[in-house]
Amino acid sequence: VAWMVGFCTFILSLEKGAYKYQFTQFGWTHMTLLMVVVTASCMISNIFDGMIWFYLPVCLVIWNDVYAYVFGRVYGRTPLIKLSPKKTWEGFLGALVTTVIFGWWAGYLLPYFEYMTCPQEELTLWPFPRMVCGSAGGLFEPSVAIPLPRALGLGESFRVTPFLGHVTAMSVFASLVAPFGGFFASGFKRAFKIKDFGDLIPGHGGITDRMDCQIIMSVFVAVYRNSFLLSSPDTSVAKILSQVDQLPIESKLELLSRLQAALQQ
Repeated sequence: VAWMVGFCTFILSLEKGAYKYQFTQFGWTHMTLLMVVVTASCMISNIFDGMIWFYLPVCLVIWNDVYAYVFGRVYGRTPLIKLSPKKTWEGFLGALVTTVIFGWWAGYLLPYFEYMTCPQEELTLWPFPRMVCGSAGGLFEPSVAIPLPRALGLGESFRVTPFLGHVTAMSVFASLVAPFGGFFASGFKRAFKIKDFGDLIPGHGGITDRMDCQIIMSVFVAVYRNSFLLSSPDTSVAKILSQVDQLPIESKLELLSRLQAALQQ
């Protein structure tokens, strides 16, 4: 509704001799809306499916950015991109390895907290509400066996959760593709002669400089979830129950009778 009001107002405001300028501003306005609204919608979608889909990708990007700086300062010799001379291949590859390791550690630890895995069913102003959703489903249960060499003496295999496979994909993306959001920010700063977005971290920008890849990362996670998880038969029980709760009583009774019939077959 707000967009339609703005669109009609724009048409009524057109003036002869200023058409090109007005339509240029109209285009820039919509580009800004796409960058802000679409990416914010992706972040909100990730949060509603469980805080872990928002919190972990954010941590992966920040971890990768910080350790690219650390490895670059310690081992950096080979420039990575002309746009940002301080970026090095050593920092880029070192951050890739450490981000995958951190992703596995966080992906193993965070599912133990229901607050991270429970889907959000409603908006609330209460900070950190207590959330109980029971089993988070097969996605967070150790069901994948990875064989181990006998020489290690640790057994034939160890079991991991399917979620760690998705964490690996997010970690690799945060290391290989998301940094290009940082390169984009570097070009933007040079275009407007801005050294850093902040000065909280001397020589490495401020908190805002740690967030320059979050837009790309949030869109990737939302698309990834919709492509490989929401269409997967391995949907969490909590997710299904949250959808069942929204049904009217007649539909719930019909669902119950169909489930009973299916289990008796």
